[in-house]
Amino acid sequence: MLEHMKTIFVVDDNATNLATAKHALVEGGYRVLTLPSAERMFSLFVKIRPDLILLDIKMPDMDGFAAIKKLKANEGTAGIPVMFLTASTDVETEVKGLKLGAVDFVVKPFSPPVLLNRIANHLLIDEIIKKRTEQIEQRKKQIIELQNGIVFTLANIVENRDKITGGHIDRTSKFIRILMEAMMAKGLYLEEMIEWDLDMVVASALLHDVGKIAVSDLILNKPDKLTADEFGKMRCHTTEGETIIDQMIDQTGNAQFLQHAKLFAGSHHERWNGEGYPRGLKGEEIPLQGRIMIIADVYDALTSERPYKPAFSREETEAIILKDSGTYFDPNIIKIFNEVKDKFAEVAEV
Repeated sequence: MLEHMKTIFVVDDNATNLATAKHALVEGGYRVLTLPSAERMFSLFVKIRPDLILLDIKMPDMDGFAAIKKLKANEGTAGIPVMFLTASTDVETEVKGLKLGAVDFVVKPFSPPVLLNRIANHLLIDEIIKKRTEQIEQRKKQIIELQNGIVFTLANIVENRDKITGGHIDRTSKFIRILMEAMMAKGLYLEEMIEWDLDMVVASALLHDVGKIAVSDLILNKPDKLTADEFGKMRCHTTEGETIIDQMIDQTGNAQFLQHAKLFAGSHHERWNGEGYPRGLKGEEIPLQGRIMIIADVYDALTSERPYKPAFSREETEAIILKDSGTYFDPNIIKIFNEVKDKFAEVAEV
């Protein structure tokens, strides 16, 4: 059932048409606002959002076609159903209106019972669509929460095997969020990042070290520096991570989430100067996810205590990272890091 007292705007420059439509709609149980121009309608949106708009086509200043274009271009008004009131019966006008987003045409002079019936039908359809959209959004939210829960659990399993790097995944996730938010605010690499869902990308970064599942506990938890052979095996966690995530993709589909995760896993040890691993990529050959992640990864490694080294101070860490701009790190992102380094320090000190 529809809620009582739906609000309808009637927009027409003809006072007789406004009066006729208002009488019919009030009799039908609707709250009605009659407006003599599209400009007046737009001025009211600050206070009132109607459930449906009856819009005349031929009006001075702004006609109905220009008005519906403006309505559909605004996120706040795009979803309001619009029915055109028109004296025209030609197909070309109707096709143009429907392409612009109108849900129906009512020819003037109109029959009140027909008008009321059409309005009731479109309001019912609109309500069904809104409810269905809410259900889909709720289901999507549940799926995302389930996905993130599974990923977080898997990431924790990996981290719990590595007794040396406790809290690494949580901290690096916070670091990359700080960096990405600042990069977006400054417009850095915005053409690539504009389509990113920030929450999804941050969650996918939790899997950047998932390949450590394939690394021996003896290597992961060795209290001394690794030998060259051991380091070679440790380096394989990047490609092992890609393999694991590829298996996930095979089982669940080519989801954006997993594509981001694969890029984080496979490229977070590549260096700007081409001397990183596993592929020796250089500069912007390195996926943006990897160029962001390496800064977070190195910052956390430097500020964390290890059996073979003490934790570096924030000043020492910042100096090292800034010095390696253009060698280890993308110099453009390091400029952003330099602006948000205080936020990094706050995360590291918790």
